[in-house]
Amino acid sequence: MHRGVYFDAWFPRQHCYHPSLPPRRLRMVDDLVDYRATVLVWASMGGGSLSLPYLEQEAFGPVDARSRFYGFVNDSEFIAACHERGIKVLGIVFEAQGWEFPVELNEAEDEVLAINELRGVGRRGWMGLREFSGNRYPKLWKPVEHYFPEGLVNSDGEPVTDLIEECVVRDIHGEPCHAHWVECPDREHQCFYMDRNNPVWREYLKAVIRIQLDAGADGIQLDEAELPMGAFQYGACFCKDCMKGFRAHLQALPAAELDDALENVDLSTFHYGEWLLARGHDFKEGRESTPLFGDYYAFQCLAIKKYFAELAGYAREYGRSLGREVIVSGNFFNLEPMYLALADDVDLVITEMRNTTYRQPEWYRYVAAFAGDKDVVVVENPYGGVVPELIELLGQGKGHDLFRLSLFEAAAFGANMSVPYGSWMGSVIEDSFYAPHGLATEIQAFLADHEHLVARRTANEVAVVFSVESTRELIGRADASDNTTNLRDESVVVPYRVVTTTLADAAVPFDVVIWPDGVTAPDRSTAEALTRYDTVVLPDVFALTAAQAAAIEGYLAAGGTVVVTDRVPEALPRHERVVRADHTVVDELLPHGRQVDTAAAVSTNLHHLADGSYALHLVNYAYDREADAVRTLTDVALRVRLPEPRGHATLVTPDGTRTPLGLDRDGDAHAVVVGALGVHAIVVFHDEELS
Repeated sequence: MHRGVYFDAWFPRQHCYHPSLPPRRLRMVDDLVDYRATVLVWASMGGGSLSLPYLEQEAFGPVDARSRFYGFVNDSEFIAACHERGIKVLGIVFEAQGWEFPVELNEAEDEVLAINELRGVGRRGWMGLREFSGNRYPKLWKPVEHYFPEGLVNSDGEPVTDLIEECVVRDIHGEPCHAHWVECPDREHQCFYMDRNNPVWREYLKAVIRIQLDAGADGIQLDEAELPMGAFQYGACFCKDCMKGFRAHLQALPAAELDDALENVDLSTFHYGEWLLARGHDFKEGRESTPLFGDYYAFQCLAIKKYFAELAGYAREYGRSLGREVIVSGNFFNLEPMYLALADDVDLVITEMRNTTYRQPEWYRYVAAFAGDKDVVVVENPYGGVVPELIELLGQGKGHDLFRLSLFEAAAFGANMSVPYGSWMGSVIEDSFYAPHGLATEIQAFLADHEHLVARRTANEVAVVFSVESTRELIGRADASDNTTNLRDESVVVPYRVVTTTLADAAVPFDVVIWPDGVTAPDRSTAEALTRYDTVVLPDVFALTAAQAAAIEGYLAAGGTVVVTDRVPEALPRHERVVRADHTVVDELLPHGRQVDTAAAVSTNLHHLADGSYALHLVNYAYDREADAVRTLTDVALRVRLPEPRGHATLVTPDGTRTPLGLDRDGDAHAVVVGALGVHAIVVFHDEELS
C-alpha cells in the first residue's frame, strides 16, 4: 500500500491559491523522508490552467541566488531530489480550471510586477488563458503556435483564439460557469469551469501533460476527473459540444429505448437546452426529475469514460516515448458510481472524501471495494466536515489522538489516508493543513514498519452489496448540496448506509461488493465474487441486472445465505436461505451470528495476511474531549471466528510493542483478552513466529 502525502505545500495563514502551487524547497524532501512517503499527490506543476508558458516556468524556470540560499528549486529539480530518496511525484492537471488573474506590469510589458496579490504599481491588466491563446504578451510568453504549430481548431472547423470563450462550461442560457470552489471571494481572480468534452480543451490538456512528464513527473493526476459532470450543480453543461454529443447519443439509441417525450422530435436538429427551456425547465430546480435527465446523465457518464481514457492513454503513450512507464491517476472525489468506469484507466485510485469525519469505517470499506487490487490514497476535504476544527485543535497542541485516528482508521479498513503537507483548506479559509511533524512521523513510522500486517484480502464472513441502480436516487437526494458545503440531508434514509454503519458500530467486520448498473459502468457481477462469504446482505437492492440475478442464484446454489432489507427485486429467487431483516437490527442481518463478538465499542476488520496469518485490526473511537484523548479500554474480550485455526495470538500496538496473548479455542472461535486498547491495535492470529 502506498503511503501518500497530500503535498500542496500551500502557506500557513494565507489563501490556498489555485492553480499555482508555492515554490518547492529541498528541506521539504527531508520532511517527506521522515514521513516515509512513497507518493505525492496534488504535488507539482498546477499552473497549466493559467498558461503553458507559466507551467514551463514552474517546471524549468530560473531560480535566483537569494532563493537558492534557502534551497528553493524549480519543480523539475524538486522531482529529481525526490527520486533520489525513492519518492514518486505526480503532476497535477487541474482539468476543470481556466484561470484569469489581475496583473501589474511594467510599461514595456516585459516584466510582471505583481499577479493575483497586487501592489498598486505599474500597468494593470489580466493574465491567463485568454491572453495566452490570443498571444497578448509576446515579450513575456511564447506564442500559442509554439505549442500548437497547426493552431487550435474547434469542432466546427473554426480557429480558436480565446480558450475560455471556446471551452467554458455553459448553463442552459449559454452563460459561462465558474469553478466557485477555488475562487477566493476577496480576490479579483476568476476561474472558469472548463469542459473536457470540447476537443480543443483536450488538446490543451495534452500539452500540459507533455510538459509535466518532460519535467520528470512519475505520472499525472487528472483532477476533476468527472468533468463536466461536476458542473451539474451550476445547471450545466449546455455548450455546443455537449449538445452535439447528447444529440448523437440519442440518435444512436434503438427506437424502443427512446423516451416517449421525444416522439415526433427531429433528432437531427435536437438541442437539449432549447427543448428544455421551451418546456419550462432550467436544469437547476428539480434537476433529477427534468425530462431526459437519465439519458443525459448516461451520456455524460459515457463521455467522461471516453475522454478520461483518451487522456490517460495519451499520458502513457507520451511517457513511453520518453522511455518510461508512467503512473496515471485521477481525483475520483467521493468515489461516486460515475467514476466506476474510469477505474480501469488508472494505476492509482485517489479520492478526496466528500465529508471528512472522525469516524467513517463503513466509507473506507466502500473505498477498498472500489479500489480492488489497486492502491488507493485518500485526502481530506475542508468542506462539510471536521478538518477546520481539527486544525484549530492541533494548533493548540491538542487533538493528537483525533489525528492518529484519521490515519490508523484508513489503514485498518483497507486504504491509505495521506499525511497533509500544506493541504487545501478551500478558497475562503486563509490557512493550509500541516500536521505536527513529530506526530505525523510517529504514525507513519508505525504504518511503514508494519505494512505486512495490512492486506487487501480480508477474511470477513459478511459482504454488503452496494447497488448503483438501487441507491442512485436516494444518495442523490441525501448528498444534493454543492461542493462548497457538502451538506448531507440525514432525513433521507439510505438503507445501504444504515446497514454498513450498523455493522461497523457493532464491531462486525465486512466487505463491500459494488454492483454497477451495466450502462454507465460495466457489470462484472459473478457468483465467484460472492462464494467466499457466508452471508451476503442486499440492503434495499430492488434492481438487478441479469448478471447480478445469476450471481445470486449461483451463490445460493453454492450454499450461501442472502439477507434482504427494504425493497426486494422481482428477479430474486425464492429460496430457504433468502431471509428478510430490518436494516437497523444487527443480529437480524447476521443469521450465522457475529464473526467478532465483543462488548467493546470498537470497529474491526480482519485482514488475511500473505503468510496465512490473520490480523484483526481494532479501532477505538472513544475520544474524550475533556481529557483530549481516546479513552483506553481495558480487558477487552474478543471471540473471533477464523477460516482456519491458528495456535498463537500477538497484540501489536502503535508504539511498536508486541505482546503475546493467551489464546483459548472453541471450534473455530478464538478467544483473547486485550488488556489495554488505545486508538488502534492489531491482534495477529498466527502459527509460526510473528515476523
